[in-house]
Amino acid sequence: MLEKIQFVKPEMIEARSMEMITKELKGRTWPEPEFSVVKRCIHTSADFDYADNLCFSEGAAALAVEALKKGVSIVTDTRMAASGINKRRLAEYGGEVHCFMDAPDVAEEARERGCTRAAVCMERAAALRENLVIAVGNAPTALIRLYELIQAGEIQPVLIVGAPVGFVNVVEAKELIMTAGVPFIVPKGRKGGSNIAAAVCNALLYQ
Repeated sequence: MLEKIQFVKPEMIEARSMEMITKELKGRTWPEPEFSVVKRCIHTSADFDYADNLCFSEGAAALAVEALKKGVSIVTDTRMAASGINKRRLAEYGGEVHCFMDAPDVAEEARERGCTRAAVCMERAAALRENLVIAVGNAPTALIRLYELIQAGEIQPVLIVGAPVGFVNVVEAKELIMTAGVPFIVPKGRKGGSNIAAAVCNALLYQ
């Protein structure tokens, strides 16, 4: 079996993976930076369904690239997504990653109000009063609360990466955020996750 193993230098593994992904897409392509987002989501998950279920509002990816280069920060709903985003690259542009999930006052407020921490985290994002990219990789309640905040005029994100994963209200929350009037990148259906939210952000940062 060892003779079937390819020797690939560590610094070439990602490039080789992207070549393989491009080949397996059999000529399918997207305008940049959408193509980079699609490939990185596939690279992260080994799931070619992302070639079909990633939905981009018009010009969203290009707008987000320019915003990130101007120092816009990213708010995410999970520590896993925050860990996966390339914070060094983001810092080079002047931005940072915010995740409020572990804040004691967030957990306490969520308990008192009978809502999720993710919903409270979106309110914390609105309180920053900044241009932001919002990357949701876990909680549909974050997208639902974000939609409400947008409609109330309390936040206007540069981009929403709406990638919660699961079953309860996941599809509905994604469909809701796609009607919010804000640029979005959303994997339709039940698939997504913190790794996908981070992958989308990194694809944009690497442009």
